[in-house]
Order: sequence, then C-alpha cells, then structure tokens
Amino acid sequence: MTGTSNWRLRQRVGLSGGEVAYDVFGDGPSVILVHGTPSRSYIWRNVVPKLVNRFTVYVFDLLGFGESERREKLNVSIAAQARLFAELVESWGLEAPAVAGHDIGGGIVLRAHLVEGVKLSRIALADAVVLRPWITPTTRHVKAHVDVYRTMPTGSFEAIIAAHLRTASYYQMDEEAFVAYLDQWRGEIGQKIYLQKDAQLDEEHTAEFEPLLRSMETPVHLLWGGRDAWLDPTIAERLRDLLPNADLELIPNAGHFSMEDDPEGVANALARFFNRDRRT
Repeated sequence: MTGTSNWRLRQRVGLSGGEVAYDVFGDGPSVILVHGTPSRSYIWRNVVPKLVNRFTVYVFDLLGFGESERREKLNVSIAAQARLFAELVESWGLEAPAVAGHDIGGGIVLRAHLVEGVKLSRIALADAVVLRPWITPTTRHVKAHVDVYRTMPTGSFEAIIAAHLRTASYYQMDEEAFVAYLDQWRGEIGQKIYLQKDAQLDEEHTAEFEPLLRSMETPVHLLWGGRDAWLDPTIAERLRDLLPNADLELIPNAGHFSMEDDPEGVANALARFFNRDRRT
C-alpha cells in the first residue's frame, strides 16, 4: 500500500454528484478516513496499514480528486462533498462509524454530522478546516484572480502549485508522494479542475455549522502538526476550547500534511482515539 504504483482504489460507486472511487481494508469497527485539498486518499497510504489489524478502514477520493470523477462543471464544494459523504455512509451500510478528516475533509465531516445529520461515534480532526479564516493566502489569491490563472500557461501554473505543495510538509516531501499530489493538477484539464475546486471553496460552508460546535457532544480528537504552515496550531487550541468533548494532540515535527511527516505518529494517535469505547 505504500507506493504510488500500489495505491489503487478498487471500487466505484455512483452518487448523486458523480462517481466516487473507494476501497476497504481490514476487519473490525468501522473507520473512515477523509482527505483534503489539494491531496487525495493517497495521503493515508502509510496510516492504513497500521489500522487494519484493529479496524475496517474505508478510504475514498473526494469528487474531483484522485481516481474519483474529475471534470468541469462538477460541484466539489464542501457543502456538496458533505452531502456525498452522507450518501457514501448510507451506501456502505454503516451506523455511527468513527471518522478522521484532514484539511477540508474535517469541514466536510463536521458538516455531514451537524448539517446533514450523519451519525458518527467519534471524529478526529487532523489539521482541519473548521474555524474561519481557513483559506490560505495562496488560495485566496487564486480565488481573487481566477480568470488570470485560467489563461496562465500550464507550465507556469504547475510551478505555482508545486511551490504551494512544498510548504505542506515540515520535512521535504518524498518525491514519489509529491508527484502523486501534483500529477492530478498537471496539464490543461488539471489546471481547470484545480481552479474549479478553489473557486468553490467557501468559508460560509463551515460558518453555517460553527454555532453548533459548542453543543456538540460527539468525542473529538484534534490532531495537529506543530509546524503547520497552512493552519496554525493556535487554531487547534481555539477549537479545543470551543468543543465541549475534545482533546488536542500536537505532532511536534509535522506540517500541514502531518501524515507525510509522521505517519506512524498520526496512525498511533488515531488508533488510540478510535480504540476508546470501541463500537461497530
């Protein structure tokens, strides 16, 4: 499961918004891992093997990412992805699974839980998009000048995305992993789809559930890279103080892509959290 060539999602399901690629590993209580942007389910490749002896692990590519349907005119906003997540959980026949959400995956999971009514037993939020402002300066610039970026030569655009990706990890990212993330945004179609997803990022889609956070009883584990350059760890502290049933664990030498910098630390933290009061 550890290399790009070995990471393939073997199953597909047609949902209301498009086709989603997914896979299931292991045996035990159900756990779902949700990636963010601009990554893909590949980010969990070194975490999954450490969970499969205890849990049934579900991974999938968000619509518009990785091996899921990727084309223009898809609704890939956080609100749309939350509705699709609800459909996925139903299609898998899961009742109150545990979930980990990274980056916008965290916002998607929380919106699915609090707005769409998806029952979840436990929620791990890893370097997660929740409290505003969460759009990075680079992405905010892209959103403000989408028309300019659309007409930019593909090589120049790729260089900008590559530079942004380089800041996602604290340590220099493994070249194979770097290519796995960047490849999906290469060329003319990759550029169009990248800009489509950025144009649809809307902080109102998390603002709508912010008032519900203070009364949320679901256990939450905040897992944050201590060197996160995209979402500062102080955000995690604000979240911990806001949520009534939350604790915080920092991964010291990890950036925003904490699963790249310290996959073992992330996996062990998730296993401990999901193992408390185990339920199927």
